[in-house]
Amino acid sequence: MLRQVISISLILGVYFLTLGASDSFGLDEDGCLTCHQYPGLVRLEKGDGIRVLHIDEKKYYKSPHGKFRCKECHTVISKVPHTGETSTDCTTECHQDDAAKIRNYPLKTLHNKEQSYIVSLKDKSSCRTCHPIYPHSENQLVRAFLNMHTGFVFCEVCHLKRGKFNRLVYDWKDTENADFHGEPFGTYFNPHTNKAHKADEHFISRIAVFSLEGGKKKTLIDVEDAAAAREFMANKKNMQPAMKKQRLTYFHRDVEREKIAVACNECHSTDSILDFKKLGFDKKKTQQLIYINIKGLVTKYKVFYFPTLFEK
Repeated sequence: MLRQVISISLILGVYFLTLGASDSFGLDEDGCLTCHQYPGLVRLEKGDGIRVLHIDEKKYYKSPHGKFRCKECHTVISKVPHTGETSTDCTTECHQDDAAKIRNYPLKTLHNKEQSYIVSLKDKSSCRTCHPIYPHSENQLVRAFLNMHTGFVFCEVCHLKRGKFNRLVYDWKDTENADFHGEPFGTYFNPHTNKAHKADEHFISRIAVFSLEGGKKKTLIDVEDAAAAREFMANKKNMQPAMKKQRLTYFHRDVEREKIAVACNECHSTDSILDFKKLGFDKKKTQQLIYINIKGLVTKYKVFYFPTLFEK
């Protein structure tokens, strides 16, 4: 069983665990794909929209712009984070003869074929009753990275008040039907039952948190409050502030909001709360998850400036 889990149930997948495919040829001298290589890298926009930040290097290389470096169009990007610095200029070296036409082109659709993210997820948890698939929006530095975890772990893995529970263990939860834009990432079957599904159906298994009671695992994924949460969402506009606060306090009674650096290191460290070996990860994947290089930008630096070694 462990061999099966190791070989085909690694929900984080090749995309999430590798730091750059060896058979891809994108011109990434500036290291943009250090962050943008990950599927599900999404931030919320006003009006319940999303902005997808993932770039598939292989697909980009095969696109009409594949021979150009990112900064030849994204000319104002010079540091991380660059939230809000989304303006592009495609006329610095190219499109000089059709500049007016290019300025009216919907640039946000330009990378549409190179992006992968979850469109819908049949998540029955109480969290999803109120929160969207990609819920993080407040912290501008890391919101896209936090949203990326939607496809890999349940909310409670990071947000549970663990001090209220004894003997916590982390394991795979049953599969959920998921619809993707672009290439699906994750598994097509339940690693616990090895049950296969139709080729045109996509399922993912995510890591969840359980309490160990009497030798048996009890799930701590909240589904019991879903009906009450739906009622709250339907009536919250007419609620008095005190009642609204009371209900929100109830729904979040087991929810912890950790500092970003703490949250990262709880999983991506040698003292991880996740036993990657027991979860089925081999030694190489475990090392990549523990020492994943993006963590340094999230936990160590408020601003990181790109070097200009390759500037013309």
